[in-house]
Amino acid sequence: MTYYEELAKLVLRIAVGLLVLLHGIAKILNPDSLGFIGSKLAEFGMPSEIAYAVYLGEVLGPLMIIFGYFARAGALLVIGNMLVAILLVHAGELFQLTNHGGWALELQGLYLLAALAIALQGSGKYAIRPD
Repeated sequence: MTYYEELAKLVLRIAVGLLVLLHGIAKILNPDSLGFIGSKLAEFGMPSEIAYAVYLGEVLGPLMIIFGYFARAGALLVIGNMLVAILLVHAGELFQLTNHGGWALELQGLYLLAALAIALQGSGKYAIRPD
């Protein structure tokens, strides 16, 4: 693995981890947002308390990715979080485009696929626990 490939893995980890983490921080600062998530879960017949799992996918997972500590597992948490978000909230937008021609779910899709790339390639050598 070249220096640039390892650096690219670090850049990807920091970018994805930080951007997803900001969503988690927003939920910590605005805990009422969990009520919305809980109501969506209830619509699917699931306990609304499962909404607290969003902290796994938007706080713990991103921190694991950023620091490169079990980064693959952290990426799997983000992937799970994004799949649930897409299914619960954004399923109706799955095949829609915006007024600007972009995919309506491009942000969610980017987080999902970037986390998948991290899960597949691992943290690289610039990590607390390289994998």
